[in-house]
Amino acid sequence: MLRRYFPILTWGAAYDRAALTSDLIAAVIVTIMLIPQSLAYALLAGLPAEVGLYASIAPLILYAVFGTSRALAVGPVAVASLMTAAAVGQFTSQGTPEYYGAAIALAFLSGLILLGMGILRLGFIANFLSHPVISGFISASGIIIATSQIPHLLGISASGHNLLELLHNIIDGLGGVSIATMLIGLPAAAFLHWSRTRMKGWLKARGWQDRAAGTIARTAPVMAVFATTLVTFLFGLDGWGVAIVGDIPSGLPVPTLPPFDPGLWATIAVPAALISIVGYVESISVAQTLAAKRRQRIDPDQELVALGAANVGSAVSGGFPVTGGFARSVVNFDAGAETPAAGAFTAVGMALATVFLTPLLHYLPKATLAATIIVAVLSLVDLGALRRTWAYSRIDFAAMAATILVTLGAGVEAGISAGVLLSLVLHLWRTSRPHVAIVGQVPGTEHFRNVERHAVVTAPDVLSIRVDESLYFPNARFLEDTVYGHVAANPAIRHVVLMFPAVNAVDSSALESLEAINARLKDSGVSLHLTEVKGPVMDRLKRSHFLQDLTGRVFLTQYDALRHLAPDLTARTLAACRRETQRNGGQA
Repeated sequence: MLRRYFPILTWGAAYDRAALTSDLIAAVIVTIMLIPQSLAYALLAGLPAEVGLYASIAPLILYAVFGTSRALAVGPVAVASLMTAAAVGQFTSQGTPEYYGAAIALAFLSGLILLGMGILRLGFIANFLSHPVISGFISASGIIIATSQIPHLLGISASGHNLLELLHNIIDGLGGVSIATMLIGLPAAAFLHWSRTRMKGWLKARGWQDRAAGTIARTAPVMAVFATTLVTFLFGLDGWGVAIVGDIPSGLPVPTLPPFDPGLWATIAVPAALISIVGYVESISVAQTLAAKRRQRIDPDQELVALGAANVGSAVSGGFPVTGGFARSVVNFDAGAETPAAGAFTAVGMALATVFLTPLLHYLPKATLAATIIVAVLSLVDLGALRRTWAYSRIDFAAMAATILVTLGAGVEAGISAGVLLSLVLHLWRTSRPHVAIVGQVPGTEHFRNVERHAVVTAPDVLSIRVDESLYFPNARFLEDTVYGHVAANPAIRHVVLMFPAVNAVDSSALESLEAINARLKDSGVSLHLTEVKGPVMDRLKRSHFLQDLTGRVFLTQYDALRHLAPDLTARTLAACRRETQRNGGQA
């Protein structure tokens, strides 16, 4: 039980010097990457820059204790930061103590929700967020985040809760563009984009080893921070309109508790739940992908506990909601992290940075942090997924497109809520009209296939219907209508056989429909039979009177049913197959 809830007891028992060396190297690389990101994401959330540092210490240590992923890097991420700003912005204005307190409360409540889900083993709830919805939401959020940072690159004041508001306010503010800010922000954005896409290849072409080139490329955000901070200080650009971070308090965060205001908690309850689920889905996807590469195992329910503890730790240390970051985790993995201890070592690095480096960041331009965010989030935007999803599934495309459009037009909370709701509605609609097929026997075999796709043999008085979906209340009436329609159209039918190879469950509504089908067919002089019924479904049917009232039989296979109901047809089919085999010299 202890090892289940404290995975550190499992990997810690086998921890050795080689793992320590690998984890320390990974921690140094991730720390260098995390410092500018944590500052930037705090500003994105509408919080002081140092709050991003606070949210990158305790959560990493707690995840190392409770987490099951060896490579997941927990901390502030773009989407959670945007959702935090959207949620807390409904309660109060940025820059006020109430805003900061609400962000802490949001992290605390998110942590409690995740902990509760983990203890109750409710990880399956995240399955209600389909991949198209998550993909569409992240892409739309990336567009909103990138657009929200454009004013910082231009040195203007513009804000908004959705893309339309942002664009309108940006256009209105173009008259006040700061040339000095643009000369800082735009080159920084160009450099960061080049370093992300081409710097590694450029270094390798000049003789650098692959690993060294990758490490240097990952330090590009720190290079941009150092260079732009130095330029701003030397030339006094803050006096020319370049917005800077300003004084950042030194020292470790002081433990605190969130404000226990019932009105506040009621306001942020739904956003906290959305942040929890979206963050969990993002984290578990990354964790499972990286674990599969090393043939390791992730416990989804324990990951809920770990992320919950991380968010509670973030709140207690004055931070805001955190989750596992994709890019950061991949860097952690590629850098050779062997255990979650790499995250704990990263936390030590962030703590040292909080104590000793913050005075050096006074002249850090906010435009540089905006460039860092823009380059990071644009990698999350995948509008090409719309085309791929359209080609594969119109229903999934509708859910993805709706999520993107609502998120862009109405904001992040409305977007994710619309995506989930539409996914559920479309699922109910799709399963309310399950795929059913009239099947016949493939000559010379015991196999049965769709009459519209294969050359098969059917008996004139036997109607065989294969049901390719579990039966429950949305589709129960559809099955009734299908059976009645075929029987009414063919007076020669004397037997109806329902094939259940894909039916995993039959609920009470579907059971009533089966009883109604059996009774109406009996009145029409037609017998009802079942074949290939799965064990759990049969167990439930036995607890009802349906099997006793069934006018036909339950056969093990469809071939058994046809051999019993149409023996002459079966014999002729097999004889024809034998004659064909003999003509081909014994080759079947």
